[in-house]
Amino acid sequence: MTTTDTQTPIVLTAGALEQLHIIKKDQNIPDDFGLRVGVKGGGCSGFSYILGFDKPQENDQFYEIDGLKVMMQKSHSIYLLGMEIDFINGLENRGFIFNNPNAKSTCGCGTSFNA
Repeated sequence: MTTTDTQTPIVLTAGALEQLHIIKKDQNIPDDFGLRVGVKGGGCSGFSYILGFDKPQENDQFYEIDGLKVMMQKSHSIYLLGMEIDFINGLENRGFIFNNPNAKSTCGCGTSFNA
């Protein structure tokens, strides 16, 4: 049985939500998939972010943000609590950015951090 928590550990900005809904539609992501947010070891600074559509896994916690199912491994929340994910679409930069208050340092790529 899966339960959906109402209080989410992360924030998706309006720009990020808009882009994620576009990606889900354009890539015909099945309805049983959700947005996986997490971390993995590696990257320039020790950890890198996981952001992509995936099937639910056994240890996932589920959240719903603006009609989007979001999944996260419970153990990842200590690294991501309070994080904001935004999407920028500028002339020199385009993509998702991670504003993580738990990051002690980040590298220039913007997708790697140290906690």
